[in-house]
This record gives sequence, C-alpha cells and structure tokens, in this order.
Amino acid sequence: MTAQITRFTGAAAPYGGGDPYADYRTADFAFAALPDLADRRLGGAVIAANDEFFAPRENLLRPERAEFDPAAFGHKGKVMDGWETRRRRGASAGAPHPAAGDHDWALVRLGAPGVVHGIVVDTAHFRGNHPQSVSVEGAEVPGAPSPEALLADGVRWTELVPRTEVGGHAANGFAVAGGRRFTHLRLRQHPDGGIARLRVHGEVVPDPAWLAALGTFDLVALEHGGRVEDASDRFYSPPVNTIRPGRSRQMDDGWETRRRRDTGHDWIRYALAGRGEIRAVEIDTAYLKGNAAGWAAVSVRDGSAGGWTEILPRTRLQPDTNHRFVLPAAAVATHARIDIHPDGGISRLRLHGSLAPEGGAGAGDG
Repeated sequence: MTAQITRFTGAAAPYGGGDPYADYRTADFAFAALPDLADRRLGGAVIAANDEFFAPRENLLRPERAEFDPAAFGHKGKVMDGWETRRRRGASAGAPHPAAGDHDWALVRLGAPGVVHGIVVDTAHFRGNHPQSVSVEGAEVPGAPSPEALLADGVRWTELVPRTEVGGHAANGFAVAGGRRFTHLRLRQHPDGGIARLRVHGEVVPDPAWLAALGTFDLVALEHGGRVEDASDRFYSPPVNTIRPGRSRQMDDGWETRRRRDTGHDWIRYALAGRGEIRAVEIDTAYLKGNAAGWAAVSVRDGSAGGWTEILPRTRLQPDTNHRFVLPAAAVATHARIDIHPDGGISRLRLHGSLAPEGGAGAGDG
C-alpha cells in the first residue's frame, strides 16, 4: 500500500513575531531517511538559474534549515535564505499577468548520482512569495557538463515531479517511483517566487568504471555507494554522517548516541559499495572529546545471510583522533558492522580496499 503524502497549498499567514517555525507546515516523509543526493557536502551544486534577483540559487542546497531575520533588508529588498526570483509580468498593459507557461528554473548537479525516491521542495519563510506550483525533471549526463550542454537539444529529461501546486512556508514532499540513475535535476517554479531548500533523497549509484579505475577506495563511503542499513541509536546525530566525504568539521558532523544506563553497547550496520576485499580500516573520533566511544570493534560478513567475522577486535579509542589499522589479511565482505562500547560516538569509518574480481558496484545484497 502506498503511503499518502500530506499536500500543502496556498500562502501561509504573514509573519507575526516569535518563532518563525511555529506555523511551519511539514510532515514525516519515509523517503527522508535516505541520503540527500544533492547535499553540498557530497559535491552537489546549483550550476545555473535563469533568475536570482532577490536571493541566490546557492542557498537551495545549504545543509542547515533556512533561517529568517525579519529585520534584514538589502538594496534589492528583503534578505531571504533561499532562491528567489523577481515578479514576472505579462506582455502588455492589456495582458499584465504571466503567460500560462512562464516559469523560472534552476539546474542542479547531484553530489552523488543515483536513483531518486523522494524530493522535498521547502518554502520555509516564503509565505506569500512562494511559487504557485513546481515541477522537477532528471537527466543522466556523464562528466561535468556545462549549463549550455544540459539545456541543449538531445538531452533526455525525465519527469520526476509533474507540475503540482505547493504551499508557502511548508515542506512540500513528493514520492518518486525509483528506477533510472540521474546525475542532474531541473527544478522549475511556476510562474516565479522563492524556494528555501531542495532535498533529493535516494540511493547512491556510482559509476562502476570509475570505481574500477580507482582500484583501491573506501568501500563503505556514501559517495561510492555504501549505505547505512541500521543503527542502535540516532539520538544526537545520524549514523550516515560516518560515511560522508572528508573529515568531520564539528561535533554534530559525526555520529553520537545518548548515554547508556545499561550494560549494552551501540552499533551501526552498513552495506558496502559491492563485494570487496578490505585491507585497512580507519576510525576517526574528530571533535568528539568527552563523548568519544571508549572502544570499537569492526566485523564483516559475505552475503546478507552470512555470519559475522571480526576483523578488528575491540580496541581502545582516543578522543579527537584518527585511528588507522592495517589488516593482516584482506577480508572479503559485502556488509560491515562497527560496535562501540559502551556508547558515545565516532565521526567517520573508512574501509579501504577494492572490489572483489567477481563483485561490482551495488553487488552487496541487503
């Protein structure tokens, strides 16, 4: 049975003071548990827009939620934390309104190409200046195409979200029937207005030729197709942070659990980019100082039904430190698990190796 998604339409009430999010309209979207393929931290970017008169297109992919300062005005008008275009006008005094097909657009390069399962067009703080409707298309174009190349004839664009009315000051969510891999999106707003954030949730599907050319790479990295399957605790920060690119830049850029008051421990289970041979492990506790995990162990299994084999025994961790371990022999695996004792957090996990000869990107079965 397909879950119904709450729809929001129309303008929100004018800002009346106090918490600007108090009357924000949102809902729980099941697909939001999947990574944001357009995340700026993965390399996502808004590479072009036809208009950004009031607020720049780059705001669309900022990872934090949109903020609102009622007193912030610039020489062009109200300063908004989003992408906002000027008001469209008709062709003449006799026809002052925009034509039916008039719209503004932005081209988005996904930081991690993949299969899209859900899109959120967030109009936070755009109360009476949001678009009447939006639509989204996807395309798969290799390399680093220019905006002109993406807009050229011959590029195949697939409709992901048909033109749909949206609400102001709301998280407008759209479930997408997964299937094809996409590298770029085209977001349209009809006829004009402002959008605070765009989130594109889905499954990363890397280029297998690129992984083969790399040879040795991080088999659990999000950008290579690794994913979090489950975790014991997500209280302070999400476990997917442990497989994001680069080192953590602050405490909440890692994974931290609540304080345990029992004799258990916390863990994360991952699916690797494919069936691979792991030769080295990194466990980073950057910025986790008084709350780093005390000890950690890493185990793997080959196949979804296989037993777990420990490749790194329970080892003492130091706060704010990157720990590196060379394995005595390569471990063949499709899945991995890190167990931390008793609680706390780590910022990153890296499992360095290469795809097994018979493996391939996405070969790890869940």
